[in-house]
Amino acid sequence: MNKEKIRQLENLLKKVAKEWGLQLISLNLKTNLNPIVIEIIIKKTNGDEISLDDCVVFNSPVSKEIENSNLLNCSYVLEISSQGVSDELTSERDFKTFKGFPVNVELNQKNSKIKFLNGLLYEKSKDFLAINIKGKIKRIPFTEVLRISLCTLKD
Repeated sequence: MNKEKIRQLENLLKKVAKEWGLQLISLNLKTNLNPIVIEIIIKKTNGDEISLDDCVVFNSPVSKEIENSNLLNCSYVLEISSQGVSDELTSERDFKTFKGFPVNVELNQKNSKIKFLNGLLYEKSKDFLAINIKGKIKRIPFTEVLRISLCTLKD
């Protein structure tokens, strides 16, 4: 399958997902398998969790659109799933849920040798992230933060 057809398929699936209040997170085609496998990862646009029933219900319109598009001229297996649980904190909900948990903060400081900080998630505002490092609160501007993920603290 060429890149143009993959791009067309992805655009088609994004459109279908949007109609169902979903967002297409990723599309992966395993063309080395027979039949090929189409892996679709979705999430709800309103932030709610994806259930197994959501994946099952979404399967039918996706299958119908793929068949009607004539982009694939072979048999395939369709796998629809959610993102699952990620260690990375991205949403406001994540920051509220995991307040007090150990986090690893990857930094983008050009003039510093420090690239990672470990501590307990203390606070998140629109401008900064605060973590508790051995009893001291460190405020880090979000302009310096690349990634925040759950971890286990190391002494």
